[in-house]
Amino acid sequence: MAAILSIKDLQKTYEGGFQALKGVNLDIEEGEFLALLGPNGAGKTTLISTICGITTPSSGSVTVGGHDILEDFRAARSLIGLVPQEINLEPFETVWNSVRFSRGLFGKPRNDALIEEILRKLSLWDKRKSQIKELSGGMKRRVLIAKALSHDPRILFLDEPTAGVDVELRKDMWDVVAELKRDGVTIILTTHYIEEAEAIADRVGVITSGEILLVQEKEQLMRQLGQKQLEVQLVETLSEVPDPLRTYGVSLREDGRALIYTYDTNAERTGITALLNEVAAAGLTLADVQTRQSSLEDIFVGLVSGDNT
Repeated sequence: MAAILSIKDLQKTYEGGFQALKGVNLDIEEGEFLALLGPNGAGKTTLISTICGITTPSSGSVTVGGHDILEDFRAARSLIGLVPQEINLEPFETVWNSVRFSRGLFGKPRNDALIEEILRKLSLWDKRKSQIKELSGGMKRRVLIAKALSHDPRILFLDEPTAGVDVELRKDMWDVVAELKRDGVTIILTTHYIEEAEAIADRVGVITSGEILLVQEKEQLMRQLGQKQLEVQLVETLSEVPDPLRTYGVSLREDGRALIYTYDTNAERTGITALLNEVAAAGLTLADVQTRQSSLEDIFVGLVSGDNT
């Protein structure tokens, strides 16, 4: 499948010398869902703003559907829908007019049926005649999403779209996003809700300090970097890990009633059998044994902190 978005050595340096993007390279295929994870200040919003023409790059290139964002801005931008972090809407305009106006900005012909369909999907139809200032924060977020979809974009950027909104909106929005993906729309999401990325993304990108650490298929990332923890729950309470078990890198749970052992799921031998034999040899009595698979959040935190290599 061809890349609909291609970023080559993209750099952005602001006045004063701060380098927000440091040679970003990224290809995104048509129809895929990429989750871009990173801490505050990592460069996520700067990257999106540059692609969408809000910020001018210092160097490098970006093409959208084969159109260069500088040389052929209008054609490139017409393929993009953007749901920004900040809510910036005309307070005295109605929902209907606000969304319809956004479609007109891209030179699209009037299509009231499409606008109605979008508003209904986002539970905004009953509010279509309401002024923006009369809406709740969650409803205003829905209007932003509707405006981004109004001109039939092939790429949809969701920049922290569910930050501070209600659970109902998050569910409604992901239902709409899932349908868009089925229709072949390419979706790039930045989020602090890592469980959302884990649930619906095809690939996961990790960005920090203006650099892409990796971009990988979600399942492959989980296999390569994921670890499991074995929790050996004990009948007795320990004050420290017995000497014979220290060589396994075992830690003691805070209450002293369990031993925690972390192991690589892809290793030829996990060491669990030998560990349990040592536990028995130490005269400890097992109450229960549980395992826990690392989540995408665990992996993300490890990458950003440099714990995963």
